[in-house]
Amino acid sequence: MQKMSLNLVWFWTVLTFLFLFLLMTNSESEHVRQALVTFMHKLEPPHQNSISGWNLTSDPCTHNWHGVTCYTSNQYIKSIVLENLNFTGVLDATSLCIASNLQFLSLNNNYLHGFMSEDIRNCKFLTHLLLSGNKFFGNLPLAIPQLRNLKRLHVSDNHFTGNLPNMVNVTSLISFLAQNNAFTGQIPDFDFSNFEAFNVSNNNLRGPIPDVEGIFKANSFYGNPNLCGKPISNSSCPPPPFRRPPPIVKKDRNKNAFIDDLLIYSGYIALGLIFIIFLIFKLLKKCKTKDKEKVLNHVEKKEMSQDPSFVVGGEKLSEILNSNGSKSWFNGLGIKSEYSMTSMESGVTTSGLVLLSSRKLRGLQFEDLLSAPAELIRRGKHGSLYKVMLDYGVLLAVKRIKDWGISKHEFERRMNLIAQVKHPLVMSPVAYYCSQQEKLLAYEYLPNGSLFMLLYGSHSGHSLDWRSRLDVAVKIAESLAYMHAELGDSGIAHGNLKSSNILFDKNMNPQISEYGLMMAENRGVISHRKSLGNRNMSPAATFRADIYAFGVILLELLTGKVVKNDGFDLVKWVNSVISEEWTAEVFDRSLISQGASEERMVNLLQVALKCINPSPNDRLSMSQVAVITNALKDEDDKSISFDT
Repeated sequence: MQKMSLNLVWFWTVLTFLFLFLLMTNSESEHVRQALVTFMHKLEPPHQNSISGWNLTSDPCTHNWHGVTCYTSNQYIKSIVLENLNFTGVLDATSLCIASNLQFLSLNNNYLHGFMSEDIRNCKFLTHLLLSGNKFFGNLPLAIPQLRNLKRLHVSDNHFTGNLPNMVNVTSLISFLAQNNAFTGQIPDFDFSNFEAFNVSNNNLRGPIPDVEGIFKANSFYGNPNLCGKPISNSSCPPPPFRRPPPIVKKDRNKNAFIDDLLIYSGYIALGLIFIIFLIFKLLKKCKTKDKEKVLNHVEKKEMSQDPSFVVGGEKLSEILNSNGSKSWFNGLGIKSEYSMTSMESGVTTSGLVLLSSRKLRGLQFEDLLSAPAELIRRGKHGSLYKVMLDYGVLLAVKRIKDWGISKHEFERRMNLIAQVKHPLVMSPVAYYCSQQEKLLAYEYLPNGSLFMLLYGSHSGHSLDWRSRLDVAVKIAESLAYMHAELGDSGIAHGNLKSSNILFDKNMNPQISEYGLMMAENRGVISHRKSLGNRNMSPAATFRADIYAFGVILLELLTGKVVKNDGFDLVKWVNSVISEEWTAEVFDRSLISQGASEERMVNLLQVALKCINPSPNDRLSMSQVAVITNALKDEDDKSISFDT
C-alpha cells in the first residue's frame, strides 16, 4: 500500500513538471517579449506604471499583460487591444509583427502619429487592424493588400493621404472605415457584396462611385465634392469629352499618282537623309564642348535672373575651400593644394563622396563637386555654407563642418541613419564627404529663404500672417516629433534648431535643415550643462535642447522679435512682460492688426513657455507639442469656417 502511494506521488510530480515544460516551450519567447516591450516603449504611454505587465520579467500570456489575449492551446499572443489610453507615440510595426501569430490589433482613440511602416506585412495573420481616432499621416502602406486574412480595416479620423488601398484580392474583408482623412484618387472596386460596413466620407476622393449593389447609402460618401454616381445626389457623372470623328477623305487620282512617284524616288531620298545625318553628327561631335558651354551659360543666366546674388563663372568650390585653409585636406587626397584643372586632366581622381538619395546626382564624382562654381552664403560658429552649381543648373547647398569632435565612423553612421529616416518636411542629405580632417555635407538648395528671413526681412515677396505662422509651427512640431521618435534609440537629435535652419521649398512648405549635424550645441544647452556640470550632454538632454529651441521659435513667431544671445534675451523679455500681466504686449503688432485670435495666440504662448521651462525634465515632449499645436490649428480652422 505504501509503495503504491509513492508511485502515485511520483506519477503526479512527473506529470506536473511535464505540463510546466510544455507551457514554457509554447509561450512567447524572450525575443518576442523584448520586441513587444520595444513596441510599448514606442507608444509612449503617459503613465507607464498604470499599464500592467509589458516588461521583460513577465510573460504576456501567463501574467496577463494589459490588453493582451492569448490562444489557450499554445499560449501565443492572439490579440492586443490598447484603446483610449492617450498614447502619444508611434506604431512600431517592425517590433509588433515579431509576434507573428497576432490576429487582432486595436489602438483606437489615442494620439498616435507618424507614418505606418511597410513592415506591417509581417503580421500576416491579422484579421482586425483598428487604428481609428489617432493622428497618423502619410500614405497607407503598400503592404496592406498583402494582409490576405483581413476582415476589418478601420483607419477613420486620422490624417492619412494618398490613394485608398486596392483590396480586391482580400476576399475576407467585410468592413472598411476611412472617413475623416485626406485620401485622394478614385474609390477602388471593392467586393461590396461581402461588406457589413463601408465609409469614405469627408476625404478628397473623385470620380465615379463603384456599384455598391444598394447596400450603402449616401452618408458613406458625403464630403467628397468630386465624387459622382449613385447613391449620392450628384448621381450622374459627366460624359467623356466628345471627340469629333476624323473627316472622310475622298480619294484623288492626282494624289495617288503623286504618292506613286514619291515611292519611286523614296530610295534616293533615304540616301540623301542618311548623308545629311552623317554631316550633322560630325559637326555635333566637333562642336560638343562649345554646345555644352552654351547650354550651361543659358541655364546659368536663368539662375542669375532668379537669384542675382549668384555670380556665375566665379571661384570653384575647391578654390574657396583652399583659400580657407584646406591645403592639407587636398594634399591628403593626392591632389594639388589649389586643385587646378591640370591635376584633373592628368588623370588624378578622387574617392570618398557618398551619394545618398538624389537621382539628379547619379554618377557625380567628388572632382565634379570641387570644380563646380560656388559662392559663400554664410559663415557660422560650426562651419560655412556654400551655394554650388553643378552642370546643367543643379543647385546644392554644401555645408563645411569644422570643430566637431566626432570620429569618421560616427559621422558616417549618423548621416546614413538620418538619410534612412525620411520625412517630407525634413531635408535629408543627398551626399557627403568625410575624412579625418574635413567633412562636407550636401543638400538640395531651396531658393525661398528661411523662416528668419521671412520674419525679419523681405524675401521672395512672401510674408507670414497668423495662419501661416500657426501652420509653420504645426508642421515643424510634427516633423520634429517624427524624427525624435525614429532616432530616439540612436540618440540623434537636431542639435542646432533655429529659425535660420527652417527653410521653405517652392510650395512654401517649411523644411527642417541640418538635422543631426551638431551634438550638444544648441539654445537651452547652457542650462543643461549647468545642471549636468560638464560640457557633454546625455542623448536625452540633446532632445530636450531641441524642445527648448522649438519653444524659442514659437516665441519668434508670436513676437516677431529677433533672437539674440542664443534666445535667452527673448525668453527673459517674454517672462518679464508676462510677470507684469501685460501678456498682450508680447505679440507681434502685425498679427493683432490682422485680427488674429488673441485667445489662440495665448494658447500657443503657453506651449512655448512649457517648451522653455528652466527645468529640462518638466518640458513637454515633441509628440505632446505636436498634438497640442494640431488641436490649436484645428480649432483655428473651424473658427474660420464658421466665420465664412
